[in-house]
Amino acid sequence: MKLEGRVAVVTGAGGGIGRGIALALSRRGCNLALADKNAQGLSETSGMIRGVQVSLHPLDVTDRAACAALPAKVVAEHGRVDLLVNNAGVAIGGTFEQVDEADFDWLMEVNFHAVVRLTRAFLPLLKQSDEARIVNVSSLFGLIAPPGQTAYSAAKFAVRGFSESLRRELEDAGSSVGVTVVHPGGINTDIARSARPPRHVTNEEAALIASEKDRFQKFLKMSPVKAGEIIVLGIEKERPRVLVGGDAKIGALIERLSPVGYWNILKRSMA
Repeated sequence: MKLEGRVAVVTGAGGGIGRGIALALSRRGCNLALADKNAQGLSETSGMIRGVQVSLHPLDVTDRAACAALPAKVVAEHGRVDLLVNNAGVAIGGTFEQVDEADFDWLMEVNFHAVVRLTRAFLPLLKQSDEARIVNVSSLFGLIAPPGQTAYSAAKFAVRGFSESLRRELEDAGSSVGVTVVHPGGINTDIARSARPPRHVTNEEAALIASEKDRFQKFLKMSPVKAGEIIVLGIEKERPRVLVGGDAKIGALIERLSPVGYWNILKRSMA
């Protein structure tokens, strides 16, 4: 896929992987419509970009009306859309029993339902392009499901399933729109540090969750800029799946070899 002169919508572009993707796209001459709830982060990302047209769209992806209105705003600024990158995401700490229903539903709204919502909103525009692509950011935890990640894994597995089924539907229809699903491993972003803690836990449980968060943070080593470059290279090559980082590749391989017992293998290697 030739990206120069095209228009990409990137959610979660106010920092982390979204910013890395935006920077990598801009280096290829791709114009950008950047969306994020964090207006300051959007402004900072925009300040790092040169040589392409950039529009900023403060957006809460759980707001159905705002998501439905975004395509018209992007077309008003850029005239077209060729690439949709659904990257916005959040995390929650704690086990299934510790995470209450409201927080579980909130994570699903951001990490999965917003992906579906924005894909539905932009698909008619993308189908007008001679060559377009939907890029949905799942996770290593959309390939493997560790303990303490019931909500996050549920959402990221759902993104994977949605993306793969949608890809086949579009292929069967002879559409010019392709679908890429991305599985990043340990990327050094704020998602773990800013993970929402459970609201109804004991002090002892809260301390254990905080300790696990600190331990998990040590596995997040790849820079978002490098991750963005890997993802955009996968877009250029029209890959259906992009694994970002050695840990994602190893996790995917072990899960394939041992689909039931992979966690015991991974747990021993992490220890």
